[in-house]
Amino acid sequence: MPPIPGAGLAKGLAVTLRTMTKKTVTAQYPDTQPELPPRSRGVIGLFEENCTVCMLCARECPDWCIYIDSHKETVPPAAPGGRERSRNVLDRFAIDFSLCMYCGICIEVCPFDALFWSPEFEYAETDIHELTHERDKLREWMWTVPEPPALDPGAEEPKEIAAARKTADKLATQQAQQAQQPPQAEQAPQSEEGGTP
Repeated sequence: MPPIPGAGLAKGLAVTLRTMTKKTVTAQYPDTQPELPPRSRGVIGLFEENCTVCMLCARECPDWCIYIDSHKETVPPAAPGGRERSRNVLDRFAIDFSLCMYCGICIEVCPFDALFWSPEFEYAETDIHELTHERDKLREWMWTVPEPPALDPGAEEPKEIAAARKTADKLATQQAQQAQQPPQAEQAPQSEEGGTP
């Protein structure tokens, strides 16, 4: 059976008419923020306290877009008679997002959980040189990192959080006890001879 002339045109117009009657789903982006998936990859946040300047992230980065500078400091002994130790101190931690391909290798290889994915994505710049963000900006993004979902609702609290909560509760009870104690009356100063002035 030979094809009917104009059948393709009719099918195309039918698709157009069906689409015209549907409601548009355009997201008005600057006015309405998109709902991102929980594990979306925006930028990389730095938790500076956990960084030991091991340089694993910079060495494993396939784009070489992580820049780290550090120096060594001597730490006094923890106990009397102990020896002094040296530790690395972070001077600079920067990521060039114009080179980064968001592979996440730096986050995976970090042994001390110092790098995290942040869902923040609004960091466009007019100059490519301004896409190299220093540790202050990376630290700001750290506070936008969502909490990881619990693996099991009935699971125990992680030991790090439990220890921190225990210390905070202990400090709170000490402060409450100090606030409840009445202030001691000040004693009159005594003279050097032992009598009262």
